[in-house]
Formats: sequence, structure tokens, C-alpha cells
Amino acid sequence: MKSDRIFKKSGWELIKSAVLPILFTVIVLLIIGNGLRQAEASSRAEGLRILDDSIRRAVVTAYAIEGRYPESLHYIEENFGIHIDRERFIVHYRIFAPNLMPEIVVIER
Repeated sequence: MKSDRIFKKSGWELIKSAVLPILFTVIVLLIIGNGLRQAEASSRAEGLRILDDSIRRAVVTAYAIEGRYPESLHYIEENFGIHIDRERFIVHYRIFAPNLMPEIVVIER
């Protein structure tokens, strides 16, 4: 009698034993995937902010040391150790005059 009960499960028992664990696993994986996407977006935004801040600091430092703003982005990279990942970012650097802060825009590709 007891062995008959093991092999004969009702529909609800079958759902509880097979479908619910799979459903739970899928929900957990979706939550983890969403968290990873949010972490990646946050990391990208932080990288963009760090690059923008680094370029601005280097420009202000150059002005403080040399009395003028750098004429090009290349000058900043060469003399202030700023590395720009050009595959990931686009940097717009436009200078109006040596004594006016340049226009700096950093965009992620």
C-alpha cells in the first residue's frame, strides 16, 4: 500500500514537486539578471563621470601651472597622464581662448 502512494501523486502534488521549484529558480535568475544589468549601468555611468572629472581637473591644473588652458586634448593626454578609451568614449574638447575654460563633453559610444 505504501509503495502505491509513492507512484500515484495527485495533480497538485505533481505541480508542487516539479513546477514550483522550476518557477522559483526562474524568478531568482531574473532577479539576479536584473541586478547585474543595474550594476553594469552604474559602472558605465561611473566610468563616464570619472573620465569627465579627470579631464576637467587636468585642464584646471594646466591653467594653474601654465596660465592658459591646453590647446588640445592630445596635450592633456601627453602631459597629465589622462587615458581615454576611444572605443568606449567620445570626447569633445573645444577651446575658445587661452583664458576661457574649454567646452568639454564626454559621451559614451
